[in-house]
Amino acid sequence: MTASAGTLSPSDRGPSVVRGLLTVAWRYLPPTVVLVAVLIAWELSAAGTGRRVIPAPSAILAALGTERDLLLASAQATIYEAIGGLAIGTVAGTAVAFATSRWAGTRAILLPLAVGASAVPLIAIAPILNNWFGVLDPFSKMMMAALLVFFPITVNVTRGLVQVQPAALELMRSYASSEVEVLLKVRVPNMLPFFFTALKVSTTLAFIGAIVGEFYGGTSDVLGRVVLTEISGGSFDVAWAAILLGAVGAIASYVAVTLAERAVIPWYAALRGDER
Repeated sequence: MTASAGTLSPSDRGPSVVRGLLTVAWRYLPPTVVLVAVLIAWELSAAGTGRRVIPAPSAILAALGTERDLLLASAQATIYEAIGGLAIGTVAGTAVAFATSRWAGTRAILLPLAVGASAVPLIAIAPILNNWFGVLDPFSKMMMAALLVFFPITVNVTRGLVQVQPAALELMRSYASSEVEVLLKVRVPNMLPFFFTALKVSTTLAFIGAIVGEFYGGTSDVLGRVVLTEISGGSFDVAWAAILLGAVGAIASYVAVTLAERAVIPWYAALRGDER
């Protein structure tokens, strides 16, 4: 039988898969080469005896093995704080964005407050939150992370809900659609790309907020305290191993959000040309 239009015969699927794999490999080859080159240069420049502020990658990996129990327990606690703060900031920011997009008066009140919250220096607010909620309470670190997450979520979700094509709104009104139908069928689909973009940025901000909050007090088994303690004791390799685990947690969260974005709005990835 002849293959119908738009489909590939079995004999054509093999070359197509190979071309796809080559395309993906070519896309990720340059950053991979740069990463390997940087690691090699870093290892060579940090080689030798003596204590170094920036130890070699091999020393950092060795510290991951020797201090595995401490680092893994600390990473779990910090990830819990960061993800909790991400969830709180996302829910609060989304709720405020829906309110500001629905009522112009609310927008005039809440958006300046959101801008003001983002302008408060992080170093200044961390001790206040620790004393307010308790130095040893992980909720204080969650709120620190939530403050950083709140602003980008609020602004981007508001933009997605408000900046809708006028033609789409006119079409919905011509069908006598209710405000709820316009919200669900036009505004929310238009908002989702903005939401996931803000959420991807917020994943890294949440980890920054949680770790900075830990600098100003908390239990000893969190990444921020491990970094401060080990630097004070001169164990820079362990401190950098803790920093590495924090970065891995943020990257993993970013990847998880990216995968969720592809699952929820696959059409957007295709529109951007991410899937070829």
